[in-house]
This record gives sequence, C-alpha cells and structure tokens, in this order.
Amino acid sequence: YGKNTIKFLRLHREGKKHFIKEVEVCTHLRLTSPQEYLEGNNSLVIPTDTIKNIVLVLAKKNGIPSLEQFAIDICNHFMTTFCQVAYVKTYVQEVPWQRLHENGVPHIHSFICVPDGIRFCEAEQCRNGPLVIFAGIKDLKLMKTTQSGFEGFYKNEHTTLPERHDRILCGELFCKWSYGECKDFDFDCIWNKIRECILEAFSGPPDCGEYSPSYQKTVNCIQMLVLSKVSQVQVIEVVLNNTFYNVLDMKNLGLTNDKEVLIPVEAPYGSCACTLGRK
Repeated sequence: YGKNTIKFLRLHREGKKHFIKEVEVCTHLRLTSPQEYLEGNNSLVIPTDTIKNIVLVLAKKNGIPSLEQFAIDICNHFMTTFCQVAYVKTYVQEVPWQRLHENGVPHIHSFICVPDGIRFCEAEQCRNGPLVIFAGIKDLKLMKTTQSGFEGFYKNEHTTLPERHDRILCGELFCKWSYGECKDFDFDCIWNKIRECILEAFSGPPDCGEYSPSYQKTVNCIQMLVLSKVSQVQVIEVVLNNTFYNVLDMKNLGLTNDKEVLIPVEAPYGSCACTLGRK
C-alpha cells in the first residue's frame, strides 16, 4: 500500500538565482505482517498521509540533487526508520521545466515548460537486500520525414498494406533502463547522455540521416547505441508507439499532392517493444 501522486515544487535559491524541481512521487510499502488485511489490526500501518508528509519533509531537508538520489533518500528513510517495513518502492517523475533564455542570456528566475520528454526514476529495496535503481524517459515525441520505409514483410490474403521505401517515421517513445545495484553515479550526466543516444540513433547524422527499415530496427538501434556508450546501464527497455500519416488525395481539388499534406492516423496505432540486456 502507499501514497500516489504526491506533487510539489521544490525551489532552491542561490543569491538572486533560483533553481526549481517540480515532481510527482509515488511511494509504496510492504510490511512484515499482513495483519491489517487479515485481522484488521492497524498497529503496524504507517498512514499514507504520514508517507506523504515524509516525502515532503525529505524534499525540504535534503533538496532534490537528482531524481534518483531523492528516490534513494526516500527508500533509505523508510528502511532505517521503520522496522516493520519489508519492502519499499518509490517512483519519481519530473515536470520538464527549463530555464528561460533571452537573447542567449539565462534568466535568473523564469522558466518554460518544454514537452521534450518526461524524466522519471524508480528505486526499490527489500530488507537485507540491495537498493536497485531504474531510470527513464517517457512521452518523447520524435519524427523524421524521410529515410524510413517498410518492405519485404510477410503477406497473405489479409494483407492490404502497400510496401513503402520512403515514409514518415513518427512515434512516442518510452525508455526505461536499470543500473542494477545502487552506486555513486552521476545520474544527471548519465540521463542526458542516454537521451542524446536516443536522438542520435533515431535520426542518424544531421546532414543525411540514416535509413530505418522498420520501427523494430529503430528500437534495436537505440538500445545498442545506449549499451555501447553507457557502461552503467545493465538492461534497457524501449517502447515506440507509432503514429502513421496518410497522404491526402487532393485530385478533386485540382491539385497534385506530392507528400506535402498528410493526415495523421490516430487509431488504431502500432506499437513496438523490446527489452535488451548485457550477457
């Protein structure tokens, strides 16, 4: 049991310059005895309101040096404070605020919310077991307008999809990776590096791109690049929910439409998922 959707903004001031972290936290516990379920005995139950207050107090006292460190702080607190806690799991998600720039100059106290992917992490621990850290990015929307196709697929009497060697590749990406046991990592640096790997593998070189024969191959390219460049990652999961675009037939309007006006197909949509780990 636990408390979901604990939302707050942590403001940190260094002189005139302000720093912010707005997060959503979910913290769940498993106790050493199920007596509250079986017998209605609540003597070991930590109220969910108390769980919420602990999260807020830790944010006030420790700040949020990184999402992962904050999740670690929460897990450590419950494990070291309450002997009846057998397992704790914390999920932390960040609102994507970025510092506002005016003519290239960073503003000291103004920010803009940029929907370029949401950062999240998870920390979980069993009593007498290791603290395990996961991190990820979700709701990252990506598109490339060429260098993508889908050909040579299996066909039977139900196949109506034409082969395409030049199409738009667009999707919403979810990516989650495991660090294994908790170590003294620079989580911010690693997260930014993985995000760069995702963008590089999806798009290819900036002057020419890289051909994608399928959404599945693109997912695998992302995973392989991350594993090759980020040694701290042990397992990586990628889900790519696809958005398809159909070329609008404009002949009845007296126009030739050479893939200049396209209509998104909102439903049904495709999805590709893969989990890849080191040996």
